[in-house]
Amino acid sequence: MKKNIISLIALLPTILWAQSFDFDLTKPQPIYNDQDGFGYDILPAPNKKAPAEPFYFSVKVPDGNYTVKVVLGGKKNSNTTVRAEGRRLLIDNVNTKKAKETIEYSFTVNKRSPMIDSKTKVKIKEREKTYLAWDDKLTLEFNGDMPAVKSIHIEKADVPTIYLCGNSTVVDQNNEPWASWGQMITRWFGPEVAISNHAESGLTARTFIGSYRLDKILTTLKKGDYVFVEFGHNDEKEHRPGDGAWYHYQYQLKIFIDQVRAKGAEIVFCTPTQRRQFNADGKSIRNTHGDFPAAMKMVAEKENVPLIDLNKMTTDLYIAVGPEDSKRMLVHYPKEMYGRELADNTHFNPFGAYEVAKCVVMGMKQLNLPIIKYLRNDWVDFNPSAPDDWKTFKWAPSRIVEIVKPDGN
Repeated sequence: MKKNIISLIALLPTILWAQSFDFDLTKPQPIYNDQDGFGYDILPAPNKKAPAEPFYFSVKVPDGNYTVKVVLGGKKNSNTTVRAEGRRLLIDNVNTKKAKETIEYSFTVNKRSPMIDSKTKVKIKEREKTYLAWDDKLTLEFNGDMPAVKSIHIEKADVPTIYLCGNSTVVDQNNEPWASWGQMITRWFGPEVAISNHAESGLTARTFIGSYRLDKILTTLKKGDYVFVEFGHNDEKEHRPGDGAWYHYQYQLKIFIDQVRAKGAEIVFCTPTQRRQFNADGKSIRNTHGDFPAAMKMVAEKENVPLIDLNKMTTDLYIAVGPEDSKRMLVHYPKEMYGRELADNTHFNPFGAYEVAKCVVMGMKQLNLPIIKYLRNDWVDFNPSAPDDWKTFKWAPSRIVEIVKPDGN
């Protein structure tokens, strides 16, 4: 008997590894509850007799990476977009035009909770407590003009992970109309890699570390993983002794380098995204980041860290479309849309975040990072000076809306 127990304990990792879930959505499914550990969530369950509406489906799983296979379609004229957790875009605008036509997609989702160990957890902000990214469930959002989902398969995955560190320009923005490049870059990677976004609005390099977010990453970070770091917007506003681009900022960046490399993983820097601040000529952008981009470049050069100049790329984006159309990339909306006028020159809307994510992917390609081999087949190289037309961008808005501006600027 003792021998059998020992054998079972030895097999436990294998048992957990083999954990998988299958759901046939052509059949009735429960409303999510802790006892079942799966079901329709957030919104009411879809009414099969009515025109298709967006819905969420959640499964309770431990922290980790999970490969998800969805079979979409089965109905005539379906249009489906798939997102995960905090509106991470994975599949967009999949169309079927005849009955019984189905299309299968696979992607990998990283699920995490605030717990680091039995005594320590990430110091999440009050606003983060409602985030889908920090709970004990893997949540999928099915949206679009006419979403149609036949089945979902979920299984544990052992794949490289790309960890994201940053502020409100990187975070998985939970609510419409806000968005960031970290939740859009997931669109361009296949199931061979997972993206784990630990960014949060209002954070600096120092407060990211101080809230144990880097510690959380380090618990699972391994050789073959990547850590992308973008800070600057909020670091500029720190005014304690020693603060500024050339001391505390560089000092914190060095902590990221040392801790990541100690785990055998790779680190990549991204200079801070530009704010939409045109000069009087309407043809150039005012530098609002001071010495911070240069300070990051200096550390990157000294420590041999690959760097994506996102500051320059987003400057090129704004200049390419001009003072007026550049508003289409940020949270600029008339009063009629959200009850009051929104005019934010820092935070992206879904289209802007989508374009900035493409900048980051192009930066990866220019650096020839090995992870570009995981890009989806429909990736097309992108030029920030010739961005996509906002009029052709199609986004299925989530039903979760919050017009309160994210922390930071």
